[in-house]
Amino acid sequence: MPHLTVEYSANLDAHSDMAALCRSLHAAMMASGLFELGAVRVRARPCPHFAVADQMPENAFADMILRIGAGRGEAEKKAVGQALMSAAEVHFVPLLARPHFALTLEVQEISPAFSWKTNAIHPRLRTK
Repeated sequence: MPHLTVEYSANLDAHSDMAALCRSLHAAMMASGLFELGAVRVRARPCPHFAVADQMPENAFADMILRIGAGRGEAEKKAVGQALMSAAEVHFVPLLARPHFALTLEVQEISPAFSWKTNAIHPRLRTK
């Protein structure tokens, strides 16, 4: 962990480089100093079917959910949340200038009692 998922209205594909957004969000997560490189995952999933607000065809959204393991303080969670939101706002500057775009972020803490992991990437990166 952490895993950052960006669900977005598919109409954003014509206006935004989502791969670039993923790279920018990954960089923000690493810059926070809270996460080990081998644990970070950022993914973007288009939603081809959606209804936003007054259902104008140009309405669009990007909803980010950061799931992190337990153990970080409130200040740390707020700081990484603000860093991610700021990175996304920079990426989406042109869309935020128009009255048809909504950007959201939620940070969720995962209970260790209900989380299982197997990660073969960690050993490779830890030896570098």
